[in-house]
Amino acid sequence: MSTSSSSLTPVSKFDPKNMKFRNLGSTGLKVSVLSLGGWLTYGGTVKGSPVKDCLEAAWNNGINFFDTAEAYSEGQCEIQMGDALKQLDWPRDEYVISTKIFFGTGRKEPNSRGLSKKHIVEGLKSSLKRLQLDYVDIVFAHRFDKATSVKEVVEGFTQCIRNLNLAYYWGTSEWSAQQIEEAIQIAEKYNLIAPVVEQPQYNAFHRERFEVEYAPLFDKYHYGTTIWSPLASGLLTGKYNDGIPEDSRFAQNPKFFADTKKTLFETDEGKAKIEKVKKLTEVAQRLGSTPTALALAWAAKNPNVSTVILGASKPEQVHENCKALEVLPKLTPEIMEEIEKILENKPKTPANYGRERE
Repeated sequence: MSTSSSSLTPVSKFDPKNMKFRNLGSTGLKVSVLSLGGWLTYGGTVKGSPVKDCLEAAWNNGINFFDTAEAYSEGQCEIQMGDALKQLDWPRDEYVISTKIFFGTGRKEPNSRGLSKKHIVEGLKSSLKRLQLDYVDIVFAHRFDKATSVKEVVEGFTQCIRNLNLAYYWGTSEWSAQQIEEAIQIAEKYNLIAPVVEQPQYNAFHRERFEVEYAPLFDKYHYGTTIWSPLASGLLTGKYNDGIPEDSRFAQNPKFFADTKKTLFETDEGKAKIEKVKKLTEVAQRLGSTPTALALAWAAKNPNVSTVILGASKPEQVHENCKALEVLPKLTPEIMEEIEKILENKPKTPANYGRERE
């Protein structure tokens, strides 16, 4: 049976617009500097057509990377994003998607969570069924598993990539630098596949681990990062400067953010952060932008950030967040120094005693 040449001609649906792209760490994979994730939204407070609308808005802004996890809304996030992707019918080779394995989906059977070889493989297969995909581009170990040897973990992800073709790359999320280093060394020793990317929290109020602890990983391995909570759960948007809006994450997820709210509004440290956000808002306005766009651009300014994961429950939020691209070139050394003086939290790096490689 012959196949016409027209049916084999690749059809592109992706327009990068003015999006910027970076390599995912040391890999050849290109990801948009802004991406979209489903934590605390899709499958939970946001379902159905709004999920598709948000993904489509991201795509129309040049975003090619989307992130989810088995644990998000106990698997419902993957289901909702999978349904949206099926409806949008984008060419599979034109978008990048990741999921994460560790926490499971709320089942009580002990092997349905953690990083045993069994759950890595079967958990990822279950994620793919919910996503209605044959593979993900990246699979993350959502946390470090103290109950499983690192060698078994590396073997499990190697099996998913090398033998089962369920993913192309694997990474870590909220692992320590020492744990990541151990995984890389084991991979090298036993001819296994090493992790290449970390998904850590990183924002203007949460900097120590990213800027200090992970620095050797960036220097030695060009380790990639897909950062989450770049807006500090909305604090850096300025929306909490005068209280808690009804449509905010704090209001919609009261149990999850109970301790955070108490710390923010009832402690001197929290009140000081709000005052800093007010000053950052003034900087943003002077740049003709918003505190949200400024905070996202500040995070993206760090060359060790591969992509900044956005959260959005409405397409309008995606469009607004993407205005960070307009702010990025305005972050001159002078503006960055002004921001540092407002934050007053630049982490101290270990002393090198005058010894540093050129």
